[in-house]
Amino acid sequence: MHLTLEFGGGLELLCASVKKHHVDVNLKTGEDQLTMRDLLSWVRSNVIKQRPEMFMKGETVRPGILVLINDCDWELSGQLDASLSEKDEVVFISTLHGG
Repeated sequence: MHLTLEFGGGLELLCASVKKHHVDVNLKTGEDQLTMRDLLSWVRSNVIKQRPEMFMKGETVRPGILVLINDCDWELSGQLDASLSEKDEVVFISTLHGG
């Protein structure tokens, strides 16, 4: 499944300073849907290059990270259980800033 992932608000530093990623994620054997739960696990293993603990806590994103699926807050789509479709865009933005 082809997806576009975008990281902002400092999260791009965890991904070798690359903000936008065009990725192909394979479905698990026997699965017919890709969920955000699956995607986050894949991102941790394949996109995050350093300090994954700054991106995820347990199986979800850390508090303070806004997640948008096609410009819609993932909380309205079911969060970890939200289903993704071909060519979806998922954006991760850190809302925590130093000063």
